[in-house]
Amino acid sequence: MRIIGWNIRAGGGRRIEQIATQLWDWRPDIVALSEYRGTPPSEWLAETLAELGLPHQATTASASLPARNALLVASRWPTSVIPLRSLPHPRERILPVQVEAPVPISILAVHGPLGPTGLRRPFNSTLLAKLRTWKRAPGMLIGDTNTGKRGIDEESPVFDARDDAWMDGMAEAGWPDSFRHVHGDRREYTWYSPNRGNGFRLDEAFIHRSILPKVASVEYHWAPDATGRRDGVSDHAAIVVDLAE
Repeated sequence: MRIIGWNIRAGGGRRIEQIATQLWDWRPDIVALSEYRGTPPSEWLAETLAELGLPHQATTASASLPARNALLVASRWPTSVIPLRSLPHPRERILPVQVEAPVPISILAVHGPLGPTGLRRPFNSTLLAKLRTWKRAPGMLIGDTNTGKRGIDEESPVFDARDDAWMDGMAEAGWPDSFRHVHGDRREYTWYSPNRGNGFRLDEAFIHRSILPKVASVEYHWAPDATGRRDGVSDHAAIVVDLAE
């Protein structure tokens, strides 16, 4: 089973056909897209993903606020939104679904708020509290969390002790960072500042410990455009997780 998390940047816009082509080339079974929107390009992408074999979909996008960043989960198998209470805010930044794959799996798509908004740490705290008492099918929290660990997930200082505590808390709650599980302390960045060019790892997949032995690979992939620009299709790398049957 291949699960992909990708921030497609501002709903896709003129890049939407390239985004669809890249997703098709990666051959996912489940995708969790951040910065999906209620705009015509994003809606076209959802329709195209359905035609490409991912017809079971859920989204937090709103027709009344089409330009607001939201989430889309698209799957090969029947998918239903998990009706959880006490979810973090902004509500459109988290989408918990149950996927009726051959072995059912929970997918929690997330797009963590930016630090300067003051919303990221309350968002992360509420999310961690929910995961500590998780009673549903084991699964994965995947997406652009805008959070990482000091020193190892940044080329210049941006994370602090509270970010470290959240990342460690996820592991202690039974949801370790799958990239670190596979690759240890390897440095890799998923977003680069357009001003200074310094990199940060902002996109992760935290996998429930009960299915951690099924992790076959965890890799980051960029989608260069026709000119070879690394961030030509999106300013984020996608995280691609393969689980053994």
